[in-house]
Amino acid sequence: MSRVGKKFLSIPKGVSCDVQGQTVSAKGPQGNLSMTLPEGMSVLLKDNQIFIEPTGEVSVAVRSLWGTNRNLVRNVLQGVCEGFKIDLEIVGVGYRASLQGTTLLLKLGFSHDVLFPIPDGIKIAVEKPTALSIFGIDRQMVGQVASKIYALKPPEPYKGKGIRYKNQIVLKKSGKKK
Repeated sequence: MSRVGKKFLSIPKGVSCDVQGQTVSAKGPQGNLSMTLPEGMSVLLKDNQIFIEPTGEVSVAVRSLWGTNRNLVRNVLQGVCEGFKIDLEIVGVGYRASLQGTTLLLKLGFSHDVLFPIPDGIKIAVEKPTALSIFGIDRQMVGQVASKIYALKPPEPYKGKGIRYKNQIVLKKSGKKK
């Protein structure tokens, strides 16, 4: 049995939750999200708490996804309540970012500027020309956007130039030996 899956989820204040069959819908101050659980899982809403349990005969596949699905529902509740934020830093001479409407303009040392369209449901703030902040209510989407921006110019191992996550440690290689 899953130790994580057995734990109940408390619904935060200011969040209303609705369960219909396999679908969990949450509405909070940040917005609305819903999630559909796979077959073999049941959702029970009782006394402002959500319980996720396997239904029928518990197979290995259902047991292995029990805790994962519980945490996905937790991410839905946390997203509509607080949201998720990832910070990125741009390191390098002349490397910078700016917003142009719904497009992120990145100057990353290429012969051309990189235009990154911002998807719906995501807010990107450019605090400094070298600091980005990605915010949204869907944890998976925020992480996906952050990884796509990171993949445009990951930090290189010799000087450490490129885009990195805040507080990421980049191990540098030594250059040529004389």
